[in-house]
Amino acid sequence: MANFDAFEIKMTAAGMGDAAIRAFRRNYEALRRNETGMIPENSISPVQNLASFESIAKDAQADAALLGQAVVIKLNGGLGTSMGLVGPKSLLPVRDGTNFLDLMVRQILDLREKTGAPVRLLLMNSFSTSEETLQHLQKYAANGLSSAAEVELMQNQIPKIDAATFAPAEWPADPDLEWCPPGHGDLFPALVGSGWLDKLLAEGVKYAFVSNSDNLGAILDPALLKHFADSGAPFLMEVTRRTAADRKGGHLAVRQADGRLLLREVAQCPDEDVEEFQNIDRHQYFNTNSLWLRLDLLKEQLAADSGVLPLPMIKNSKTVDPRDKKSTPVIQLEVAMGAAIECFAGSTAIEVPRSRFAPVKTTGDLLALRSDAYEILDNGQVRLHPERKGVPPIISLSDDYKLVDQLEPLGVPRLLKCRSLKVSGPVHFAPGVVIEGDVEVKNSNAERKTLAAGTYKDQTVEL
Repeated sequence: MANFDAFEIKMTAAGMGDAAIRAFRRNYEALRRNETGMIPENSISPVQNLASFESIAKDAQADAALLGQAVVIKLNGGLGTSMGLVGPKSLLPVRDGTNFLDLMVRQILDLREKTGAPVRLLLMNSFSTSEETLQHLQKYAANGLSSAAEVELMQNQIPKIDAATFAPAEWPADPDLEWCPPGHGDLFPALVGSGWLDKLLAEGVKYAFVSNSDNLGAILDPALLKHFADSGAPFLMEVTRRTAADRKGGHLAVRQADGRLLLREVAQCPDEDVEEFQNIDRHQYFNTNSLWLRLDLLKEQLAADSGVLPLPMIKNSKTVDPRDKKSTPVIQLEVAMGAAIECFAGSTAIEVPRSRFAPVKTTGDLLALRSDAYEILDNGQVRLHPERKGVPPIISLSDDYKLVDQLEPLGVPRLLKCRSLKVSGPVHFAPGVVIEGDVEVKNSNAERKTLAAGTYKDQTVEL
């Protein structure tokens, strides 16, 4: 069986720094110890009595001095391959040629303009997204948001592990496939290893707001920043209520042993506890992956933990070439950023409305986002229309629309009053189609058919 030396040599040769190597070593050793990371139901309690976004002073004036001590970090390493994209997901157009990245920049520029504070933006890019992202940002050169030195935090990469030998996986046909991303928990070693943590602290930046680049509802809210600053907490997680659609997603809980908050993902739930895991009345909150960090306290905690936060390791079994199921079986190790909530004494959470959680994971999400069910505000925030009272439409598209390119011929109907829309077969929505309530549109022919303009409510339409 292999020891860690071969991994260290490989990572060093690829330019990975000490922080990344130490973090990977910790997870590799946990794998070799057969740690399962399981969190049984009898070891946790439900979370209760959280502060809510509505309860904090949202009318308070934006504090320019506080905003001047803040950085917005967007996780921008994803390619959106599940939606057929080959470039950064953040370059996907939302409306009128404006993409995710443009809206992120608009959010920062709006805060700067309104308060005069030098709010900073950092993009955690991967090796796959760096070049195209920086190229698109050239249009913002006058705003100091275009060069890698100004905006880029590079995600690390780690070796895949041969499942049979526990040595670094080898794939001479395409050596790039020997590597994988370490999950968004890499934020912490990336901040340290890149020098950004010390640089930000030296510039007086104390607070970081971190969120996914595909969640356009996640915007630096001055009232939330003030709430976090006043709390003195080292770590704050934004959570929202689980619905029936969220039953299989991870949830927040309290560890009985020490009273700390933790995240439990389905992979960490023993089979016998799955029913309770999915009980949304017992475990009411899920992680939106929008986090607030005190950077000075993060530096202290890292020092206390010998430079590596003890994040739970997530083990994924794959093949070295994901498109070739007969290629070498490998293990990919990941860590989740939100799991750091258990690493800090005094970590806390706040319940936020669904309007701050609008991720785009599927073409159905993208169709809803492009419709009138969502608003794009002048400050770059995307949110559900107030009439929807926080409930997004449920969009179910057949495999004809799995990829973004396949979505274009469908067109965008009006969905403001839609509860659910199901589309199967090649369909085109004519301009002026309004969907209300629960509607299903079917076309069992190979030839695309058009749904004429008009209002369709609580019905099934066969074309």
